[in-house]
Amino acid sequence: MSKKTTKERIIESALLLFEENGFHAVTVDKIVQASGTSKGGFYHNFKSKDELLYTIHDSFINYILDKAQDAYERYELPAERLFETIKSFVMMFDLFRPHVTVFYQDSLYLSEDYFHTIKTKRRRYKELMFRLIEEGKECGEFRQEIPIPITSMAIFGMTNWTYKWYKDTGEYSIQEIALIYADIIMHAVLTREAQGKQEYQRFFLQEKKN
Repeated sequence: MSKKTTKERIIESALLLFEENGFHAVTVDKIVQASGTSKGGFYHNFKSKDELLYTIHDSFINYILDKAQDAYERYELPAERLFETIKSFVMMFDLFRPHVTVFYQDSLYLSEDYFHTIKTKRRRYKELMFRLIEEGKECGEFRQEIPIPITSMAIFGMTNWTYKWYKDTGEYSIQEIALIYADIIMHAVLTREAQGKQEYQRFFLQEKKN
């Protein structure tokens, strides 16, 4: 196993400290002490504690944007794109749950420029979800009676809350949780005709045989 870099150690320690104590209660000295680094090492990697907070936020937002864009380019049908996007978003919590927790606790403490950058990326993700729902309705496979904004925000509301309760030691793996979410959402948005397509059966949980 490769040795963690100074930057990685600082981020890892800061995540734990921010999550437990909040951004303002954690000083650079505390981060340096917890990470076993030095102030010189800290300021070599980050201009300020504010930039460190931005880096934490930016890492998981870039991850979900990249995954959503990859799903959009790799698959042709809106249903496939939505299914893969939901899965990648939920599975993100296995890698970035502390990042998401810190984001919701402390994002308002970002400086104006950093906050604007993060807000812009979040808006891009929201617009992508709106487009997925719109395209699904246009091709006739998503229910016409469900409004695009409400459907999109319902998906965000359901999946975002995962950071509050997910534990990697729980009964279900993150892969299983992702498939459960996908099943619920795909059943909610697809028309009955689309749900019956053989090629879409992979979107749904299969009954286990004894």
